[in-house]
Amino acid sequence: MQAPVPGSPRRQRRAGKLDRPVNGRLYRMTLAGALLIVLAVSFTVTRPQPLPAPPPPAFDSRSAAALASQLATQYPDRAPGTTGADGAASWVAGRLGSYGYTVRRDRFEATVPGRGRVPLTNLVAVRRGQTARAIVITAHRDDAGTGPGADVNASGTAALLELARLYGSAPAIAGGGALQPTHTLVFVSTDGGASGSLGADHYAAGLGVKPRTLAVVNLVATGGGARPRIDFAGGAGRSPAPTLVATAMARIHDITGRSARHTGIFGQLIDLAFPLTLYDQGPFRERGIPALTLTTAKVRPPEPFGDGPETLSTFRQGQIGSSAQSVIDSIDQGLVLDTNPSSYVLVGGSRIIAGWAIETALIALTLPVLLATLDLLTRRRRPALPLEGAARAQGRRLGFWLYAVVLFWLFAGAGVWIDGEAQPLSPFSPAVGDWPLGANVLYLVLLAVGWFVARLRLAGPPPGPGEQVAAYTVALVVTLGVAAAALFTNPYTLLFVLPSLHAWLWLVQARGAGIWVRAALYAAGFVGPLLLLGSLAFRFGLGLDAPWYLTELAVVGWIPPVAVLAAGAWLAAAAQVGALAFGRYAAYPSRGERRRVGAVALARRFHLPASRAQ
Repeated sequence: MQAPVPGSPRRQRRAGKLDRPVNGRLYRMTLAGALLIVLAVSFTVTRPQPLPAPPPPAFDSRSAAALASQLATQYPDRAPGTTGADGAASWVAGRLGSYGYTVRRDRFEATVPGRGRVPLTNLVAVRRGQTARAIVITAHRDDAGTGPGADVNASGTAALLELARLYGSAPAIAGGGALQPTHTLVFVSTDGGASGSLGADHYAAGLGVKPRTLAVVNLVATGGGARPRIDFAGGAGRSPAPTLVATAMARIHDITGRSARHTGIFGQLIDLAFPLTLYDQGPFRERGIPALTLTTAKVRPPEPFGDGPETLSTFRQGQIGSSAQSVIDSIDQGLVLDTNPSSYVLVGGSRIIAGWAIETALIALTLPVLLATLDLLTRRRRPALPLEGAARAQGRRLGFWLYAVVLFWLFAGAGVWIDGEAQPLSPFSPAVGDWPLGANVLYLVLLAVGWFVARLRLAGPPPGPGEQVAAYTVALVVTLGVAAAALFTNPYTLLFVLPSLHAWLWLVQARGAGIWVRAALYAAGFVGPLLLLGSLAFRFGLGLDAPWYLTELAVVGWIPPVAVLAAGAWLAAAAQVGALAFGRYAAYPSRGERRRVGAVALARRFHLPASRAQ
């Protein structure tokens, strides 16, 4: 081997040494392949075909607007469990009865945050068709109890009643003939919709509902001033039948001359990863039933304050109602809804990107970090990493966050925070902005005690380069474990983990960089969780209450326990990476160097006399 010439520039340091442990070439090559897959996703765009257009609708917008005004005026407080709610139920049942329906009252109980256990009532009216397969039309009739609720949701209830009249025993004439459905039509006036889709969830969970339901059309805030919109969020990584969405988009365009509004591409990705919706299609979507909502509202329903009859738009009421009738008639023509692909992102108003392609791209983007981490663990030319001590340090941090999760569940089980059904909470509920100070302070104090006990093992001499690389590597392994859990539950949640994987990998290489570089890379790892909090804060209008709302979703059980545990593991990895990035990491002590943990050790820590500690 030729010796270097004196005075010549030094050869570039090879990857694999402790000062440059990440194999940049391997990472870049794998990332290039992943980006090619991401680019290929754009070529999977397809156009699902809508069902054929039916005859012109016969929806009477003036009649619907009059019904909405009457309901909001006579029963302005329709909150679950109130006399107004009972009166509104009787009023709706009377209307349905006058159209020739036999109305079934489905009574049940549910826990509403801030109200406790309250009785609720769903009203079910059925128009028999030639087949038992059913098209379900839903609208919740309750409100938040803080306003007349004319738009939310007297307008949706009025649209349901007008549609029920058209298909009743004395139906209107459309296209020269009576509206005789091929499929059975089920009109469901639900209760508790403004408190977390409680009535819709109760109906959707009913025996035989899923196998006999062809599609669900939900109506809410149909009298607002904005252009019609469709909402199909919910479903934990699944989308409604693309034919259903394409048909709704086409029928709205037929009625209004413009495309319906819908959530953008990025918002849809977040909704697939975190399937939160405040509308009643959610419980049906969770059970795999094709469902969507027709509305004039945004992702968040309108404010209940000032929601009086004078705010209703008869014009928009007619557009949404006519579109709903056209969608129902198109589905009723006897054609089968195509359910492939099972998930997708709607682009524009008529094209979709298949979910399998998006999932493949997300998985491909994890491969550069996976291979680079495996390279850190296995390459022989690198000095052996002291992984045992790093794993023990990471284990202490995992133990602390497991303690935090278990303590969280104990507080939730004791009812210290809120009590409610496993459904999304209304953003207008007082519980959303009610941060119980005493309970939160007690929880933080107990966390501080747990952190202090864990810290007794995590304080020690500064780590050497090998110990630092080993600690980063173990944290990356934990983060990859979180990504694996996401892959096997809902691949779209990789969206929240990918930034930390890539940013924290390069923190290993940037250990000797300035503090601002390290801080920037560390902060970049939090982009994923911040996307979720930003969605809650801005799209759902929760502002600074977004973290507390997210916590409440976990308290009531809407966020599953496995997701809470995965979040705890991610935070444990983030704690280890943060300690390394900001110079707070200490080499894990050997068995002979470990501090005693107990009353005596704690007493000595605070310089208390031994007699007082015993």
